[in-house]
Amino acid sequence: MAGWLFVITLFVALVAVHRPFGDYMYRVVTGTKNNVVERGVYRLVGVNPSAEQTWGVYARSVLAFSAVSILFLYLFLRVQDKLWLSLGMPAVTDHVAWNTAVSFVTNTNWQAYSGESTLGHLVQMAGLAVQNFVSAAVGIAVAVALIRGFAARKNGTLGNFWVDLTRIALRILLPACLLITIVFMIAGMVQNLSGGTDVTTLTGATQHLTGGPVASQEAIKELGTNGGGFYNVNSAHPFENPTTWTNWLEIFLLLVIPFSLPRVFGRMVGQNRQGYAIVAVMAILAVGSIALTVGFETHGGGTVPQAVGAAMEGKDVRFGVANSATFAAATTLTSTGAVNSFHDSYTPFGGMMPIVNMMLGEVAPGGTGSGLYGLLVLAIITVFVAGLMVGRTPEYLGKKIGAREMKFASLYFLVTPTIVLAGTAAAFATGNNSTALNVGPHGLSEVLYAFTSAGNNNGSAFGGITVNTPWWDTALGLAMLLGRFLPIVLVLALAGSLARQKATPESEGTLPTHQPLFVGMVVGVTVVLVALTFLPALALGPIAEGLS
Repeated sequence: MAGWLFVITLFVALVAVHRPFGDYMYRVVTGTKNNVVERGVYRLVGVNPSAEQTWGVYARSVLAFSAVSILFLYLFLRVQDKLWLSLGMPAVTDHVAWNTAVSFVTNTNWQAYSGESTLGHLVQMAGLAVQNFVSAAVGIAVAVALIRGFAARKNGTLGNFWVDLTRIALRILLPACLLITIVFMIAGMVQNLSGGTDVTTLTGATQHLTGGPVASQEAIKELGTNGGGFYNVNSAHPFENPTTWTNWLEIFLLLVIPFSLPRVFGRMVGQNRQGYAIVAVMAILAVGSIALTVGFETHGGGTVPQAVGAAMEGKDVRFGVANSATFAAATTLTSTGAVNSFHDSYTPFGGMMPIVNMMLGEVAPGGTGSGLYGLLVLAIITVFVAGLMVGRTPEYLGKKIGAREMKFASLYFLVTPTIVLAGTAAAFATGNNSTALNVGPHGLSEVLYAFTSAGNNNGSAFGGITVNTPWWDTALGLAMLLGRFLPIVLVLALAGSLARQKATPESEGTLPTHQPLFVGMVVGVTVVLVALTFLPALALGPIAEGLS
């Protein structure tokens, strides 16, 4: 009962903030006035804030900014031993630096290292934390650009990337994180520049406890659906997640922006009911996933779990089964990747659910921005399928969905499965699956989870597999890079195609896209597409293990 109350209060809180927070974000991304700080940023970058960009210019801006960010962070990691507050840490090796730089710039935050024993405080703050802000802002900016494509009336432009990036970072993410950091510090999270403290344990041994700017990084880690962790055990560490109520707050933070963005969508296209339809799809998928994950772990298969009433292996006793399973579902339904339990120790079907959540494309509600634009692509595919069923030209929000738009939508959907399945096959073909702790179906699940997490820009780890090798760091880095920017380019191309269209008036043949029927169709199309794509891989991994 306590576990379900935990989930219900989360749902109520998200409903309560959906409208006011969504309206605030709407005002930020549609406003025309720039403050002093923003004007200074535009002058520094050399950008005219009033200049509109076509989809090609917008996409090149995203790619150029991200490329510079990867290069800067890579160099930062390679020379950290010469920097202030390095804490005596050596320079990060080339393959780990590549993997980490790509990981944080792509909003994946996959970590093939232990943070407290690898990185100094300056790199954590000026390197990783900064990318946590701007990578989240990039995702929201791309989602806003797609919405402008729907709302545009044949002008062909999508706004200005540099303006969107600056406003989102300075007006939404930064103020919220300042407040959240204070709350986390009050709760007991560490926030200092200490090199650490040696303490004597209860058994008389000596242990070194690393300090650092943890609370501030934890705030943007969750709010920006970044993931990663200052400490190796992530949100299971008491310095990162001290109490059950901070555990609740962390889950709320990683869900609040993705669940509020559909309100921005509804306001920008001039039909709030369209936003409600999208958030309804997100909610149905999320509630179903959380219920299944909690159910599988609470009534886990196996003699021991059934005897004690739950599967506690790999979970923190402070949080228990239900709260841990809810965190696991929420972090993989979004692109966060933070964890407070060991997913590799979940029951076969319980461990399958985080994989399935990522395979859904992380659209329920998904990452900051990426969840919304992913679900809008699925809505376009649904409209096209419905049009084929009744023999009419498909339309969505007054825009015709023709061959060009469907090509972009189809390619968008195919990118991630191709990366995930090809990467998993490559690991087995080259023998690199031998770094997995297990063999058989569970070993396949470990490899499949790694590429699913990287290809979907999630960043969580199943565990039980050694990925800190040149092959794994390179392969997963490529998966993260392609899994982030190929879909972004396709989304912006789709937005540009929509922006050039003239609005089509509704007719008797127009499918109502705000009613329960359409909501159910989008849910069905999402589940069916994922099942058709990934079911064979799941059957060889977690399903085979669960049925054995």
